[in-house]
Amino acid sequence: MAKKADHTEEKIHVVEEALTNTEHFIERNQKIITIGIAVIVIVVLGFFGFKRYYLQPREKEAQSQMYMAEKYFEKDSLNKALNGDGSYPGFLTIIDDYTMTKSANLARYYAGMIYLKKGEFQNAIDNLKKYKSRDVLVASMAKAGIADAYLELGDKESAEKNYRTATESFKNEFTTPVILMKLAWLYDDQKTYDKALAIYEQIQKDYPKSNEARGIERYITRDKGLIPAK
Repeated sequence: MAKKADHTEEKIHVVEEALTNTEHFIERNQKIITIGIAVIVIVVLGFFGFKRYYLQPREKEAQSQMYMAEKYFEKDSLNKALNGDGSYPGFLTIIDDYTMTKSANLARYYAGMIYLKKGEFQNAIDNLKKYKSRDVLVASMAKAGIADAYLELGDKESAEKNYRTATESFKNEFTTPVILMKLAWLYDDQKTYDKALAIYEQIQKDYPKSNEARGIERYITRDKGLIPAK
């Protein structure tokens, strides 16, 4: 029992010594610590102030300004949607004038899709790559748009990579089977019928209620006949 008591006293002594050292450290570096805490407080307050008093009002303004561009996009008036109509700005102006806002981010998606439709494929890639979204539907469409643009530029390897990312990282019942079909057609075009067949069978198995699954049996039968016998 005596040994146990002695051991306990040693632990208490170690703790007391550590506390004493900590107190001495704080005393010696009190000015630096105070400055450090002040800097942290200023940074935190500055961030919330910037977000509340600058970014949020800019976001509301950007949304209001982008309204007509979105309307023009829906009507397929691509030039007005992209460049504006003289009274309201287009997506390119929103990107430049409202940097850091969610609206500017969304404007990159719209601009990328417009460039894709206009046949300006590198501009489409550049804008869609900068678009960020947690929405699996829109994110998958953006990745597929990048893949489409690469395919038009003849870069089939990059097209395949982006189709893959679109279908594997942003799975959903709506866009995934559509993009899988594009990937299967790419494999068919490359005469890699075994890969195409695997995609067709994946659509049939995982997305049986999709439009792409209807009549897909004919693609499966065709590609099975095109694969060389081993």
